[in-house]
Amino acid sequence: MALLEKLLDKLIKTGRLTVVMPDGSKRTFGPGEGECLRIRLADRRVPFEIIRNPRLAVGEAYMDGRLEIENGTMLDLLKLVVGSNRWEEGGKGRAKLNKGKMNPLRALLRRNWRKASRKNVAHHYDLSDELYETFLDPDMQYSCAYYTDPSNSLEKAQLDKKAHIAAKLHLKPGLKVLDIGCGWGGMALYLNRVAGVDVTGVTLSEHQLAVARRRAKEAGVDDKVRFELIDYRDVEGPFDRIVSVGMFEHVGLAHFDEFFAKCRSLLKPDGVMLLHTIGKFGKAGKSSDPFVAKYIFPGGYLPSLNDITSASGRQRLITSDIETLRLHYALTVREWLKRFTAARDKMVKLYDERFCRMWEFYLCGAIVFFENGSGCNYQLQYIRERSALPLTRDYMIEEERRLRALG
Repeated sequence: MALLEKLLDKLIKTGRLTVVMPDGSKRTFGPGEGECLRIRLADRRVPFEIIRNPRLAVGEAYMDGRLEIENGTMLDLLKLVVGSNRWEEGGKGRAKLNKGKMNPLRALLRRNWRKASRKNVAHHYDLSDELYETFLDPDMQYSCAYYTDPSNSLEKAQLDKKAHIAAKLHLKPGLKVLDIGCGWGGMALYLNRVAGVDVTGVTLSEHQLAVARRRAKEAGVDDKVRFELIDYRDVEGPFDRIVSVGMFEHVGLAHFDEFFAKCRSLLKPDGVMLLHTIGKFGKAGKSSDPFVAKYIFPGGYLPSLNDITSASGRQRLITSDIETLRLHYALTVREWLKRFTAARDKMVKLYDERFCRMWEFYLCGAIVFFENGSGCNYQLQYIRERSALPLTRDYMIEEERRLRALG
């Protein structure tokens, strides 16, 4: 117990937290005023597990009902901890949470070899449609939205995200576009609708493939928007444009050079590529969050900007534009959590209480990661030839305005 108290003394620098120990004793941490958040630990193993691997054990204890929050939510608890140790301010106390890191052998085993990639994708994306329909927008955009106004609806922000990306692709009717990690097909269908381009979407999720193909057929564009179950490494080109949204997080650091080399080989000399990915400020580290890696996205890795640009530069791709979306994903996930919470009873019946607690912890963790941690979203535009795009960025702004007007 003493080690847990020492850890919390270093972590809680704002606000207050009371921990009710398994024997009923209480200890309060933090100098803050106002209402004190109170949690209860159900058995004597919980404190030891938290000390051994805090970032994994807190989530697991909450999933199993062995850590209960008596007067608040999991989001309140994570905001209290991470908000006391913001990335901008050094986050020194949060360094104490980085225990239980993956050893080199386990990291090797978690690399995204071809067979493992499909299994990892299925683990997360081949779940029930009802789960994702519960909290996503109707177009099933499962990536960072783009909020031109924080008060916008999720639907508006996701539509604006697609316009924002399309404008950066500098599209023209008849161009051939590759969508790497096409999800349920929303981006591919949008690009075809607003720009008259032919799109090939590739995915490793059999379930997403079936939905995307059905949507293209229902829209009457399945001759222009095609979807394939194939690893991006096996795609044959060339393409005028490449877009990849929310897929790069699954590539893995060891495969970054391979990814960019393949993209360069698929892209025509005057082509344009847009990469949209979660990333980290500063140094990314060598391993994923242990809870997310174990329960949500096996095989994932969130890169630093340096990770991305170093690998793409080695493959002679020119980084023609970079944008850092700082708070957009926090706004996105807050809306996802709101919708998931509203449908919680339905989700418990569909899955069970433990599954719902797992997703709740994942979503809450994502919010504080983007609000106070090192998380952000990067959009990087790439070209092979430095003359492939107009001299200034004016074309992006003009095209985005046109696309927003289309709706």
